[in-house]
Amino acid sequence: MAYDFSSFKTQTVDVLTWLKHEFTGVRSGQATPALLDKVQVDAYGVKSPIEHVATVSIEDPKTLRIAPWDTGMIKPIESAIAAANLGISTATDNIGVRVIFPDLTEETRKNTVKLLKDRYEEARIRIKHVREKTLNDIQEKEKAGDISEDERFTLKEQLQKLTDDVNNTLEDVFKKKEQEIMNM
Repeated sequence: MAYDFSSFKTQTVDVLTWLKHEFTGVRSGQATPALLDKVQVDAYGVKSPIEHVATVSIEDPKTLRIAPWDTGMIKPIESAIAAANLGISTATDNIGVRVIFPDLTEETRKNTVKLLKDRYEEARIRIKHVREKTLNDIQEKEKAGDISEDERFTLKEQLQKLTDDVNNTLEDVFKKKEQEIMNM
């Protein structure tokens, strides 16, 4: 009997996607709109993401321009960014908010890499849980008589190879982001 690893693969892709999304929100000293994804603005009594009330564009490598569709939203946007404590500064003018990304200090870089490492380890733990769940499913199928002991060993080897491949991909994503932070 061939075991279906599609659930394992889907769950590991979800973990990889989560990690990449987490890494896009980490400040690297370069202007990136993804850093503002988690910032919620109080717009007309409802908390909304910035992109629901304004256009976010890259003005230069160190500056974002936020142009709200309603100029009355300039102050709430500025307040929301300040409250998010992202280590960036803002400047307002009559058409919107400028978000300025300061250069990273060596200490800031090291702290940022620690944050990246924490997220990377969390992703590895999630992969470990997915692997354990799949391994338990394989063992239950053996107990039920759906697969033989030899098939179980073969499936465990296949599962380990898939797990190693995913962990290597996670490590590559981490190392790439780490280099981006340390070499800026």
